Amino acid sequence: METTQETVEPQLVAWDLTLTRAAAEAEVSGIAARLRVAAAGAPVAVLGKNSGWTLVAFTAVMTSGSSLVPLNVHLRAEEIAHMLRESGAVLLLCGPELREVAAEAAAGLPVEVVCWADWGDWRAGPADPVEDRVAPPILFSSGTTGRPKRTLMPRSIFPRGVTVAEFRDWAATNRFVGHGPHLVSGPLYHSGPIQATALLTAGVPVHVPRRFDAAEILDLIERERIATSLMVPTHFVRLLRARSTTDVSSIRLITQTGAGCPEDVKRAMVDWWGPVFFETYGGTETGGVCGITTPEWLERPGSVGRTLPNYRAFAVDSSGAELPAGAEGKLYFENAKGWGIEYEDAPELTAAANLRPGVFTLGEIGRVDPEGYVFLTDRDSDKIVTGGVNIYPAESERVLVDHPDVADVAVIGVDHPEMGEEALALVVAAEGATPSEDELVAFCRERLSAVKTPRRVRFVDSVERSVMGKINRRALRAKYAVVEA
Repeated sequence: METTQETVEPQLVAWDLTLTRAAAEAEVSGIAARLRVAAAGAPVAVLGKNSGWTLVAFTAVMTSGSSLVPLNVHLRAEEIAHMLRESGAVLLLCGPELREVAAEAAAGLPVEVVCWADWGDWRAGPADPVEDRVAPPILFSSGTTGRPKRTLMPRSIFPRGVTVAEFRDWAATNRFVGHGPHLVSGPLYHSGPIQATALLTAGVPVHVPRRFDAAEILDLIERERIATSLMVPTHFVRLLRARSTTDVSSIRLITQTGAGCPEDVKRAMVDWWGPVFFETYGGTETGGVCGITTPEWLERPGSVGRTLPNYRAFAVDSSGAELPAGAEGKLYFENAKGWGIEYEDAPELTAAANLRPGVFTLGEIGRVDPEGYVFLTDRDSDKIVTGGVNIYPAESERVLVDHPDVADVAVIGVDHPEMGEEALALVVAAEGATPSEDELVAFCRERLSAVKTPRRVRFVDSVERSVMGKINRRALRAKYAVVEA
């Protein structure tokens, strides 16, 4: 067989692994064949920091007939254990640096832990090369209660019931295909960066750095002629701080997601990189529901765009009645195919998220102008978006209120120049107690992952609960919008 340039040039380039297209296909198909016997179609969890092996493991699971359960590497063992139980995973593949937390999470569960640093014997076990149907990944979204909820990757962004061959055809339609090398900028376990699996399947060169270091990323873009990536506003802030004379002319498409971007930050990126940005708005449970190109955004700054195909956006008043164009209310989206938000084995949560079948809310207040462009004005839910990561106040509040020196607490999101938002804990000290900020942050950090721990604490006389005991976070955000330096 004649060797072509395509088969010998690297397709996967990561800090820990470099593979040609042929080698990448061999690794993925070999691991998938082993998984067909080891997991027999049951879900398989993967716990790995951004690396070549993590991407290979993700892709192999997805093409093995098992549902991929991507795990957040910042979670504590008990949080991971909950997701293993909820997902029904029978196997946990992990990176060497996460071996201990993986073993702790799986202790007492019918879950086999396999670390890819020493999986030689495991890979040599029984295998089945016969390809099966591709199962959608299982994702976890906390919702407003902070308790992780199980949901399948939305139908709108991941095919259901397809063969591996059909999955490859679908992967070739990804918006990032056909431009050039792709850069994985965010954590692979997020629903957006997971699409790097489709790009690997479609033969797109994929680069996976160890972490997002802005100066190193700029060098990588110039050296490897990176054409596409998915980024959040926090990435833009860091890139602007590291701005240099680096050649970024190879960039063709940057999908922006995760959180609203300050207007001055986005304008600075457009001035620097050109009109290459496509902003999407959506959620883990739905995928993107709105999108806006750079030229459209320059004409309508602040908009998250018009709805994508098969969607309609509208606002409703407090009674649930649809409002006319331009009026502000709770935003809902209607899917023409009847697809709404679906939480696995949680019908009450599914019902709460859907106004009626195929009509759902992401918990935002906003308006839809006469041309159909959506503008967000406030958040109806409690979600805090920090660096593109969703966190929920209820979890850290439950921890902090257990501290003996805390009488009451409310956690809110406040503006942050780099992260977009950060969690601020408003704490009412117990009578006669004088807890310190460092003490409470450390107390929370011992019981929750770092990303869920408030970075700042402010001591207040009251969190101003209503007569029903509820917290008005909207009012608290308005009052404490600026964190004291």
